[in-house]
Amino acid sequence: MTDKTTATLCAAFQDFVTTSPDAVVLRTPGDRDRITWRQWDQRVRALAAGLAALGVGRGDTVGLMLSNRPEFHLVDAAALHLGAAPFSIYNTSVPDQIAYLFGNAGNKVVFCDERFLSRIREAGGSVEHIVCVDGPAEGAMSLADLESRGDPDFDFDAAWRAVEPGDLATIIYTSGTTGPPKGVELTHANVIAEADAVRVLFDVEPGDRVVSYLPAAHIADRVTAQYFAILFGIQVTCVADLTTLAQALPDAKPHSFFAVPRVWQKFKAAIDTGLAAEKPVKRKIAEWAIETGIRAARHELAGRELPRALAAQHRLADKLVLAKLRTKLGMDVCRGPASGASAISPDILEFFWGLGIRIYEVWGMSETGGATTANAPGHTKLGSVGRPLLDMEVKLAEDGELLTRGPTIMRGYRNEPEKTAETIDADGWLRTGDIAEIDADGYVTIVDRKKELIINAAGKNMSPSNIENAIKAASSLVGQVVAIGDDRPYVAAIVVLDPDAAAGFAAAHNISSTSPGELAAHPEVRAAVLAGVKEGNTKLARVEQLKRIRIIPTTWDPGGDELTPTMKLRRKPIAEKYADEIDSLFAATPGDDVLEV
Repeated sequence: MTDKTTATLCAAFQDFVTTSPDAVVLRTPGDRDRITWRQWDQRVRALAAGLAALGVGRGDTVGLMLSNRPEFHLVDAAALHLGAAPFSIYNTSVPDQIAYLFGNAGNKVVFCDERFLSRIREAGGSVEHIVCVDGPAEGAMSLADLESRGDPDFDFDAAWRAVEPGDLATIIYTSGTTGPPKGVELTHANVIAEADAVRVLFDVEPGDRVVSYLPAAHIADRVTAQYFAILFGIQVTCVADLTTLAQALPDAKPHSFFAVPRVWQKFKAAIDTGLAAEKPVKRKIAEWAIETGIRAARHELAGRELPRALAAQHRLADKLVLAKLRTKLGMDVCRGPASGASAISPDILEFFWGLGIRIYEVWGMSETGGATTANAPGHTKLGSVGRPLLDMEVKLAEDGELLTRGPTIMRGYRNEPEKTAETIDADGWLRTGDIAEIDADGYVTIVDRKKELIINAAGKNMSPSNIENAIKAASSLVGQVVAIGDDRPYVAAIVVLDPDAAAGFAAAHNISSTSPGELAAHPEVRAAVLAGVKEGNTKLARVEQLKRIRIIPTTWDPGGDELTPTMKLRRKPIAEKYADEIDSLFAATPGDDVLEV
């Protein structure tokens, strides 16, 4: 728990500067960059003085369009020490989107990578100063330029001591699945309450390690990387290129690691692909070990002791295979791996528990400051998102919508009082938009987004994400799947291949095709996907089972037409863009592109 001396992020930061000046707090893989608390503080002081010279002060906002790099932490903390609110922009944002955020935030200063500079310039708006962290560029100053502008007599200590718990710490912009992004205002008190709650669950300690790889505009990265570093003294490894995450994890060896479901699915797909390429004897041993681990995990999750024979088999499986897999994944010391942001299949969780990687599913929103409910060591129920965190309350509205309140709840939506009032009632209860169930032990299960439930032609309510997760868990070839069944006689789906898994499958089956279109049309790939769909269907009620699918001959990237930057489905744009493909799934006489399940 924090105390009165660390009632703001600034105070906590300065505590670690005093107590751990030589500890490395920011780094990049391979130690190409290493920054200690003392060095971080020195840069923050210089940058804060430079920002103050530009007129930035308490109550102002500062924009950040940066990759996961140490410079993000430098400038974010500098703004915080002035009492300003830094906010991040998704790196996939186009100029019109950036301009909208600038208009809502009202920032006069923005920091960016050089590759985003042209988009920042085109966005225009109220921005008066652009700072390019890669060095001097046309129309932008460098970090060194900014630092040189600072007044040597600037009273840095007075500035950060004036910051109060109720001051704005950041604005998190929602991913905009149903309209323009809303600016979620979170105070220092909000983010400290969130960090305290998570720390109680997972025993976060100074010197622990974490990886920053999700977009900084995502609440999860803000909390687990920047705020955990400042509040708990953990070390952050910055991974600028998501495609290198698999190599960065064994280098960083994180003690805690948060990932959205798609990342966990990708890890499982990589394991499946690797096993498929092994020689038969080695593959058979690995498959036995993994199945043994899953059997042991089921006992652990049920609170039962392992039978003596299974315990002996599990020790052997761990020695031969499981421990090596954890080390290869970089998860050998991880105490608190978590999954959140969207639903994950219990089968995926069970698989990783079998490896000895105990993933705890959490639930939360930007509006709730991050995680609000969580499974935790000794308190886990697969399929649920756990129980409320410290000082948080949950209940259900009459229609089953989950309501929550507590110290992490946002101050409101920036410049949108009407939407704030629609979301938070007079008693402080926030309407989450999720339909949920709460059992007798307080475990919360999310059914689906209230606005996304499928109601078929017979009036049956179904959760599309439940259907989609069952299919993705059954086949690593399936990267994305969109269940369609609203006002329809049955449920069908469009499917997008996972490019890495598809490439691995092609190599293992001597398929020369490499393009998404060629692979989507290949008979062996189609047969394998269909087999996975049939297996996934066995986990679903009859009315939920897919009857037809169509494989889309392309890939979907985060921030594109189909996926938000946080990899959530943009269902309405998908329905519009793929209207013909969707209609073909329900045609009386479908074409060859439609596969009958």
